[in-house]
Amino acid sequence: MSHSSPGGRLVDAYELVIFDLDGVVYLVDRPIVTAVAAVGRLHAEGKPLAYATNNASRRADEVAALLTGMGLTVRPQEVLTSAAAAAELLAHRFPPDSPVLVVGAEALRTEVRDVGLRPVSRLEDAPVAVVQGYGPEVGWAELAEAALAIRAGADWFVTNTDRTLPTARGPVPGNGSLVAAVRTALARDPDVVVGKPEPALFTAAARRFGAARPLVVGDRLDTDIEGAVRAGMESLLVLTGVSAPVDLLRAAPSARPDFVASDLGGLFDPARVARLSADPAEGAGAGWQVVDGGPTVLTGEGTRMAALAALCAASWSGVPVDTLEPGSEAARKTLGELGLLP
Repeated sequence: MSHSSPGGRLVDAYELVIFDLDGVVYLVDRPIVTAVAAVGRLHAEGKPLAYATNNASRRADEVAALLTGMGLTVRPQEVLTSAAAAAELLAHRFPPDSPVLVVGAEALRTEVRDVGLRPVSRLEDAPVAVVQGYGPEVGWAELAEAALAIRAGADWFVTNTDRTLPTARGPVPGNGSLVAAVRTALARDPDVVVGKPEPALFTAAARRFGAARPLVVGDRLDTDIEGAVRAGMESLLVLTGVSAPVDLLRAAPSARPDFVASDLGGLFDPARVARLSADPAEGAGAGWQVVDGGPTVLTGEGTRMAALAALCAASWSGVPVDTLEPGSEAARKTLGELGLLP
């Protein structure tokens, strides 16, 4: 991946911004105030936007209506869901009216029906495939039918494998955790995983808008950011959802973003976003130094994101950061704000 310079506004370097939703724009159904303001500002400026979500419990028009209810103007065609993408794949794989066992929310069942396939819920319906997505009502009975159908020869499609789902009270089990139950029962992996970190949602968004230079914005390293890396797109991690600074320091090369910001305000304000690099010379945060000499020490002063960039550069180049110590009062305060003090 190439890196853009955030010398001006970060958003101005890109033709399209592709947002994740849960943890970026809202937490479950509660809008993130700074995010709604930022997205509204982008709309007002005429910036092309897309929304790519692994959550298969809502259809595109339902997502658009939810966002519109939060004060945003969103069209269904700007929304790409893993449920719709899974249904399209199934329709390409199987003849019309083929029975498909659906595990998930009514939105996934509707997507399957809309592509000409027949949603079913029991092994006795002889499903040719199982499609499994998140649904808050999914329980043991549905998982049992899925396991029986897959064992009997049905192909196993999964909308996404997010282990957790962000909520206002903290992360809770996501579709990946439910998939893990079936995986454990069968001692095998799904045949097809549709959502992030697979790149399909991002590449579809870029095609839909004819964008050669999109920016992916997400809150999860293991889905949003890894998906952007696989798609060959630059990415911004915002710290309003699942992944925390400590996760960023430990990120594998396959899941490292190009930029980090505390929230979507970083799209506009160069002081609130930092470029990331594994090269300590490039990643050195303005005003901050990381000293490796036994315990690793952060010293100096500057912005919180610049400190995080300096720490990432150190960690990604091999400096141990399991235990960090402050070398200044500003460093102590910043490490505390980043959740990196022991």
